[in-house]
Amino acid sequence: MILLSEPKISEESDCPYIKGERWRFSYFFARDLSGEDLEYLLIRGWRKFGYYYFRPQCRSCSKCIPLRLRADKLKISKSQRRVLRNGEGIRVEFNELKCSDEIFELYRIHSAERFHREADYEDFLNSFYVQSCPSMQSEYYLENKLIAVGYLDISSQGLSSVYFIYDTEYMKYRPGTLSIIKEAQYAESIGLSYYYLGYYIEANRSMSYKNNFDLNEKLNWETGVWETPEN
Repeated sequence: MILLSEPKISEESDCPYIKGERWRFSYFFARDLSGEDLEYLLIRGWRKFGYYYFRPQCRSCSKCIPLRLRADKLKISKSQRRVLRNGEGIRVEFNELKCSDEIFELYRIHSAERFHREADYEDFLNSFYVQSCPSMQSEYYLENKLIAVGYLDISSQGLSSVYFIYDTEYMKYRPGTLSIIKEAQYAESIGLSYYYLGYYIEANRSMSYKNNFDLNEKLNWETGVWETPEN
């Protein structure tokens, strides 16, 4: 791993996930991480976009909880099986990182419809196509139309979901849940034990689908231990 900057702490700002809370991050910039380097950071709650690595350093809140699944012991509920059946016509490919106009258009739609935000092409490239560690992308096709793309990092022990974009016209397929199942299954198929989903915030309803899988593990910030619901 090559550090491009020393770790710093960001300025406080309004939290976009919990109304009334303030947030800040520890962060640094790095490149040329190995799978082992990435796993070292993931198990300590770090996330990344491009060269930018970060984790919460909030003064009064510890509600951003890193969450992962045991991909090698994945359990799928009845409702999740229905998602799979409903999405049987969707083809999933796992490929090297490669940008296209079609993918950026999908990102533009996702940003506008989901977050009411205008997409910036340079920011898009820097976040998802500046490769600082082993990475890949998942592509979801329905009748040969690209309807979703996932950005994945590959550590020595798992796949890490960096970001997932989709065409909101296809919400009936529950693309967020479908992508977790397909990507966790892919992780298991290439011999990896974990699928990292990023941060989970119980108070944020848009993140509730992340917690709907059995055998999930959450990082206890105080002890540094990944705990199952039974702990």
